[in-house]
Amino acid sequence: MISVDSPAPRMRNFCIIAHIDHGKSTLADRMLQLTGIVNDRQMREQYLDRMDLERERGITIKSQAVRMPWKVAEEDYVLNMIDTPGHVDFSYEVSRSLAACEGAVLLVDAAQGIEAQTLANLYLAMENDLEIIPVLNKIDLPAAQPEKYAEELAGLIGCNPEDILHVSGKTGQGVPELLDRLVRDIPAPTGDLHAAPRAMIFDSVYDAYRGVITYVRMIDGTLSAREKIKMMSTGAVHELLEIGVSSPEPSPTKSLSAGEVGYLITGVKDVRQSKVGDTVTSKENTANQSLKGYVEPKPMVFSGIYPIDGGDYPALREALDKLRLSDAALVYEPETSVALGFGFRCGFLGLLHLEIITERLEREFDLGLIATSPSVVYEVTMEDGSQHVVTNPSEFPTGKIKEVLEPVVNATILTPRDYVGTIMELCQTRRGTMIDMQYLSEERVQLRYKLPLAEIVFDFFDQLKSKTQGYASLDYEESGLQASDLVKVDLLLQGDQVDAFSAIIHKDKAYAHGVSITAKLRELIPRQQFEVPIQAAVGSRIIARESIRAMRKDVLAKCYGGDITRKRKLLEKQKEGKRRMKMVGKVEVPQEAFIAALSSDNSKAEKKK
Repeated sequence: MISVDSPAPRMRNFCIIAHIDHGKSTLADRMLQLTGIVNDRQMREQYLDRMDLERERGITIKSQAVRMPWKVAEEDYVLNMIDTPGHVDFSYEVSRSLAACEGAVLLVDAAQGIEAQTLANLYLAMENDLEIIPVLNKIDLPAAQPEKYAEELAGLIGCNPEDILHVSGKTGQGVPELLDRLVRDIPAPTGDLHAAPRAMIFDSVYDAYRGVITYVRMIDGTLSAREKIKMMSTGAVHELLEIGVSSPEPSPTKSLSAGEVGYLITGVKDVRQSKVGDTVTSKENTANQSLKGYVEPKPMVFSGIYPIDGGDYPALREALDKLRLSDAALVYEPETSVALGFGFRCGFLGLLHLEIITERLEREFDLGLIATSPSVVYEVTMEDGSQHVVTNPSEFPTGKIKEVLEPVVNATILTPRDYVGTIMELCQTRRGTMIDMQYLSEERVQLRYKLPLAEIVFDFFDQLKSKTQGYASLDYEESGLQASDLVKVDLLLQGDQVDAFSAIIHKDKAYAHGVSITAKLRELIPRQQFEVPIQAAVGSRIIARESIRAMRKDVLAKCYGGDITRKRKLLEKQKEGKRRMKMVGKVEVPQEAFIAALSSDNSKAEKKK
């Protein structure tokens, strides 16, 4: 085992970047085995993925840092590797990992070729001036076409196809050569060993027993155990209880020096005191200037999360606080709804991010939750010049509206050429505008579209995959705001507005939405003692209506014979009673109706039927 006090020239910091499901975690597994830090008996698939959720879905959600020893020409080296997620929603994790490295392994599936997220991650790495090592993975597959995709990748990066390494993460073929190449091509970390210590926080996790564990990359100087440290953004001072490296289990050391990647434990329990992107320095020898932090991730999709049991509200707040630590992109604020009670308005990076967070809340903290339909942030300008930011349809202002701005994204879609027409049709139905189209090779086409974010947050990705038999890939980035003809569709039960069911929709689709939501609620709300009208309205104009018929007692059951006046009198009396009841009666909407109509999973439920 290499001494921890190894000098920086013998150290290499790198991360693995790729599209989702291109084999990052499998390649990391083989590296752990080859370097001997995990023996065969302990080895399991996706070794670095700690969450059950990651293992079940086969995806990486959290970046993981690990230190590995490697020998080249009888020289000992230390490799610090960070395994990163591949999905577009977690690209902020990737950007944080890149900031802590000098090199990146760009992994491409030899059976699928370059995908949208491959390109996005490559551009991120180029922005950070990293040394890029292109690698083709899964060469053991029967469908692999390494020569074809090597040419494609070489054309993209600007190198020779011979320079691209061919490996198999499953069998381990070509992995030793890759480790040698990492040592040869990636530059050693730079930094001043004798300067005031500065460390960049690139990740934090909460441990129930040890408090906050902060992962850092040392830029300058040295930090030692039992030293007083200072967070430069907040000015908070803590004592370093433990300092160490992950190899892959936490291993305490005496100190961390410039160029090294490791963890700090201060015993802090408050999750807000260890902010990702902050600079850690020594209290005695304080640095003058903090490091350039990360760009704060901006939430793109908002959803209300409410506990099914109102008494779980404090537990939900605590759970969100803890998740916020390990997930810097999660933002939330308290919110109340007439129908659902107390909850939180949460901001997410995308639908997968929303799904993962709600699932983690339910699993890790044992909470029963309702997540309302996702919505995006709108900016509304009134005719009197006042401006409103709308994160929730219930906040949409009433009165004369001059302009509504909605967020738009630049979407990059990579697809085989056979599906170009289908994708164009799909994008047009979602109010998309084409920017350009490029042929990457004879078979593969890159389409770039400008699309409203509200149109892609629901089922755009599912539709894209089903229409292209799973071959197309999508990546998107924010592209500002645009003015659109948007209206708020309200839902009225017995003339009373139910804020939980309100939605902001494009004018052309408002009628179809109104018809579908009223029909859905007619099925879900049980019959009452009186007739209940369900109406969808835009402003004061009713655009759709359904009625739930009243439960009627058979008042003529005991009338024998043909006394029509007696029968008529009883029916009139019943009608009057129903009318009077309607004036004072309240419609009972069961919890299940809210869950079915509001839940972001209701589209899945419909598909199952």
